[in-house]
Amino acid sequence: MTGSMRYVVFFIAAGVVLLVDLATKSAVMSAFSLHESIPVIPGFFDLTYVRNPGAAFGFLARTSPAFRSFFFSGVAVAAILFILYFLIREKEAGLILTLSLGLIIGGATGNLLDRIRFGEVVDFLDFSIGGYHWPAFNAADSAISVGACLLLYEIFKRKERRKAAGE
Repeated sequence: MTGSMRYVVFFIAAGVVLLVDLATKSAVMSAFSLHESIPVIPGFFDLTYVRNPGAAFGFLARTSPAFRSFFFSGVAVAAILFILYFLIREKEAGLILTLSLGLIIGGATGNLLDRIRFGEVVDFLDFSIGGYHWPAFNAADSAISVGACLLLYEIFKRKERRKAAGE
């Protein structure tokens, strides 16, 4: 992929994720009261408006709001800067790597904007099966997860290619 094309793919992926994330969170906040839930597929999937002051699975949710804000904002900014640096430096960035980084940075930016605006992240996708309940998440979290999986796939494929080439 040419240098300029990878930036186009990267910024389109990041922009689409950010727009979808902001639009879905806005729709949920305007249509739901906090903690309101509407079953979509009863017993499996609900739309539930919650706010998460921590990270994934409530990590650090019980620490002081000032510490959480500083810590999570700092981590997000560092991740965004690292991804941008890596994208600029990586001359062999193909479609999968570029797309994965765009998904991750778009999601990180969406959640960072929530932390800046609200001090916590808006979540609304709520899955459960029987007595097992997955913590609620949002479009940004989904994009970060898909991006991370694509990134891992690309890392393993590169390792296989290098091994096959005798490096």
